[in-house]
Amino acid sequence: MKDLKHLYYFEGLLENAHNDLIRQASNEGKLIIGYTCFHMPEVLLNLDNCISTRMRAPKTGSIDIATYYMSNYTCEFCRALLERAMEGGYNFVDAIAGVDACAQMNRALENIEVQKLIEKDRFFISHVDVPYKVDEKAVAHYVQQITIKVLNPLKEKFGIDISDKSLKEAVKKHNEVCRIITEIGEFRKEDNPPITGYEFHILNLITYCCPKYLIIDKLRETLEEIKTRERDEEKKFRARVVMVGSEIDDEALTYLIEDSGALIVADRFCFGSFPGRQEIILQEGENVLSSICRQYLEQSQCPRYMSRDKINQRREMVDEYAKKFKADGIIYEQIKFCDYWGYERALSSHVMNKEYGYPVLSIDRPYMSRTSGQLRTRIQAFVESLEIKKIRRKGRIS
Repeated sequence: MKDLKHLYYFEGLLENAHNDLIRQASNEGKLIIGYTCFHMPEVLLNLDNCISTRMRAPKTGSIDIATYYMSNYTCEFCRALLERAMEGGYNFVDAIAGVDACAQMNRALENIEVQKLIEKDRFFISHVDVPYKVDEKAVAHYVQQITIKVLNPLKEKFGIDISDKSLKEAVKKHNEVCRIITEIGEFRKEDNPPITGYEFHILNLITYCCPKYLIIDKLRETLEEIKTRERDEEKKFRARVVMVGSEIDDEALTYLIEDSGALIVADRFCFGSFPGRQEIILQEGENVLSSICRQYLEQSQCPRYMSRDKINQRREMVDEYAKKFKADGIIYEQIKFCDYWGYERALSSHVMNKEYGYPVLSIDRPYMSRTSGQLRTRIQAFVESLEIKKIRRKGRIS
């Protein structure tokens, strides 16, 4: 297929956390709020004059210094963020909206805070306590935490408007981006989609990492381009897979997977669109902030939730994605030493195979795995096994 008009430009924006559009927004007087997790409601970081950016560490090399402070048995993503902060790579942010959802990320943010790696007069890091349950008491606690540790400091330190009117306006702008990304993602259901998983990953990533008001026009244009995009007559992939797991912000990983023959048709991973790019529906009669927080808790599919209903929800959602997007198999992945996804990957990859009947590949990987020959070999072998299963299935039918 012909390259998307803005794809090269979007790829360039992902080469640096402090990209050109973040610089432009800063120069225009916007406040840049970094965050690291879905449990920090992204929409609330785009209130008034604020711009959210999900923190990444592109082109990470050595993380030896961060390892000294955090040990080599902690998540490489967390260490990469700390290493980048020590290098001065996040000096552009005005605040970091952090959550107590992962102990290892807590250590990374605490190091940034205690070592005063970002020296700005009004800079602050929040440590929001996220409930492990989803009920009325949990929603109330979550709202209280967000209010005390994020919204009030934004108002007191920067004069940000946190009124219901401001919240509703932020939701409106957030939902437009979600609608565009969702509509683009729906094309992946087609037998020969007009977009690859790699391209979708790029488009989705920039909505997390760039000021939305500076990319929305190009996103609209890209959606229209995809609608009329001429497809290759011959499919460039050999199998369709759902990708499930921990944080993936390295677009080179999705390129490696698709270059090995597996088209990623659904992205159920941190930094993916499931969840993250679903519209926020404000419930009539409910406080605006409560309605927002409730949906983030209900939509989260993070394995930190160990209640039976959440465990079942995660498996049923993966099953639903696989059916809707006509996947031949599932890839469960995790960054090395990710506690939550370590347990989830080990158990769910077994359950999805034995109880749901899906072929499953289970992998753990370094944060930056773009040059992993071993990973490429495993994915190629998995693709071949999926092809063999399809051939045998056709043989039985005929």
